[in-house]
Amino acid sequence: MGNFGQCSTKFGQTIMSTGISIDHLIAQGAQLLQQAGVDTPRLDAELLLADLLGVGRAYLYAHPEEEVDASILQEWQKRLERRMRREPLAYILGKAEFYGLEFTVTPDVLVPRSETEVLVEAVLARQPATVADIGTGSGCIAIAVAANLPQVQVWATDISEAALRVARENAERHGVANRIRFLQGDLLQPLAGLRFGVIASNPPYVAESERLSLQPEVREWEPPHALFTGEDPLQFHRHLAAEAHFHLHEGGWLMMEVGLGQAEAVATLLEEAGYRQVRILNDLTGIGRVVEGRYR
Repeated sequence: MGNFGQCSTKFGQTIMSTGISIDHLIAQGAQLLQQAGVDTPRLDAELLLADLLGVGRAYLYAHPEEEVDASILQEWQKRLERRMRREPLAYILGKAEFYGLEFTVTPDVLVPRSETEVLVEAVLARQPATVADIGTGSGCIAIAVAANLPQVQVWATDISEAALRVARENAERHGVANRIRFLQGDLLQPLAGLRFGVIASNPPYVAESERLSLQPEVREWEPPHALFTGEDPLQFHRHLAAEAHFHLHEGGWLMMEVGLGQAEAVATLLEEAGYRQVRILNDLTGIGRVVEGRYR
């Protein structure tokens, strides 16, 4: 992080002058983020500044010469320095978009990812009356399902009470809190005696040995219990494949997100556990992202 300190000092000396334009701040921020190794430096600089100014990105393009008030420059510097430390953009902004909805996110939950929208699509395609979301995190899956199926009732579990607080806030925000029951506990444990039309889960699926291969934003900032599995990356998929049918109605569906290269192995797990109509669903890049199967 030695270069970061130099960039911070240089940046601080520059921005505290007056008459700084939007375009200048973005260019400067993008350069510093690029030096810090951020994958999308200009986009991130634009999003950070737009959020700080309370405008959309289109406003930045339409008003590049507009001068930024000196009163916000200190906060701009703080946000930019956080991103230079590779803190996820969503944590800095406190929000992320998922399935057309905006979610509050904190370091207590994973940042919602676009590939998980494949899981939401799979659930919606079955038009279930009842759904269980296992390991709900921010609540993005449960809430997206409830927002798009007005009659559905959802149960959402998570081992982390801190995560459930974020999920409840998001459910209230989107007007679906009356149709989602949030329960603390490990995987299926809080659902004793209950059965559902669909059980969906985006469980941890990264082996501990793969930690160093992940981007710093992931390995250093996101909650490890929601990412890592020990040395068996499929340990949670194995558990759900073996136990979920006790909580499914006859003909109910189990749907699980999987990591790169895991889909075939998880499909085999479902078939061996007695599931039929087992399918692998690809994300937009063609990667097998969700495995689903129908029990009996």
